[in-house]
Amino acid sequence: MSMAPVPVIQLIRLNAPRASFHTFANRLRRTFALGNQSLPLSPAPLHCRPLSTGAAIHTHKAQVDGAALSSGKRCYSNAKGPPAGTETASPLLSKLFPQTSPDADSNAEQERKKREEDEAKENERAWKRMKLGFAIFGGGGIATVLWGIYKFGQPERDAEGQTIEDEFTHKPLVQQYLQRMWKSLHYYQKMIQEPSRAKLLPDPLKHPYVQPRYTLVLEMKDVLVHPDWTYKTGWRFKKRPGVDHFLQECAKDFEIVVFTAEQGMTVFPILDALDPNGYIMYRLVRDATHFVDGHHVKNLDNLNRDLRRVIVIDWDSNATKMHPDNTFGIARWHGNGDDAQLYDLIAFLKIIAQNDVDDVREVLHYYRQFEDPISQFRDNQRKLAEQMQEAERIEQSKAKPMVKQWSRNILGR
Repeated sequence: MSMAPVPVIQLIRLNAPRASFHTFANRLRRTFALGNQSLPLSPAPLHCRPLSTGAAIHTHKAQVDGAALSSGKRCYSNAKGPPAGTETASPLLSKLFPQTSPDADSNAEQERKKREEDEAKENERAWKRMKLGFAIFGGGGIATVLWGIYKFGQPERDAEGQTIEDEFTHKPLVQQYLQRMWKSLHYYQKMIQEPSRAKLLPDPLKHPYVQPRYTLVLEMKDVLVHPDWTYKTGWRFKKRPGVDHFLQECAKDFEIVVFTAEQGMTVFPILDALDPNGYIMYRLVRDATHFVDGHHVKNLDNLNRDLRRVIVIDWDSNATKMHPDNTFGIARWHGNGDDAQLYDLIAFLKIIAQNDVDDVREVLHYYRQFEDPISQFRDNQRKLAEQMQEAERIEQSKAKPMVKQWSRNILGR
């Protein structure tokens, strides 16, 4: 029995070479650079390989598939238009890469332009506000200057409203006002820099009243009291140890004057509480000082007292730099409770008063050379006491006269 020939079916092999990765990436970049134009998704052209003729019998299915491939349904290398599915490539890429979509690019461009326009408008508004501010400031300054010229440059008037003639009356009107204004400003400057009056103290008392021989000028802050602040008490002023005894003893030989650079509204209530007995005779505050190089200086020339008998007690050398030889410097008190300088100061002042020193500046000039005059004064007192004790001992140890010895022998004593 002869066997029927077995139909041999040869499969179709499609030689479709794959596109490399670099080729695909280059196509994507060209697509993004062209502004999301149509993305060619078609791979490299597919070439159909004809069926082999070695087989005698071809099945109907192979014929159909070959016809389909030759007609371009599976192989569209010669197709003129884009393949199906290309139209949906752009929306797909827009979803996967939103920054590459044409809508995103247009929105970003619009936002950038809008932002630039807003910045330009804001800069323009800021420049207008600046110009308006300069105009208002300049106008206000000019108006203030004109008002000052009119206010301080107008002539003085008497009680009846009549103009009082001065050295500027016969000059041109503008010159009159300018020169009067300059004179007024100079006057107010002198009020700030110079004492409010030529004589800070009244004339010395005449007989039968008792005028102390010496004048003691005291600084209040950090000499008699010290400002102190705590959460519990707030601001308060602490009395220096021995201040009551100091004022009482010094009032016997000195005319006590408190001279400070503090404001009167601060000084007067403190002194009222500190000195209820009235040992302090006069109180001088900031308006009695000279303002020199940023410091309020106590000018003793305006004190209306003989400077040979004026002693200033202060810790600030700048406050008394016009009269350093009248100053006895002491250490600044910082509120400590173990301070005893006022007791030593009482002894120093009493020695001056008891010895009736004619010119205290000689004594004060001697103590100026020491950094701590009070300590030096204590050392001098100690040395003087030792010398006096030694002199007394020597005096007592001297031999008594011979007459007294003979009288004792004769009388049998």
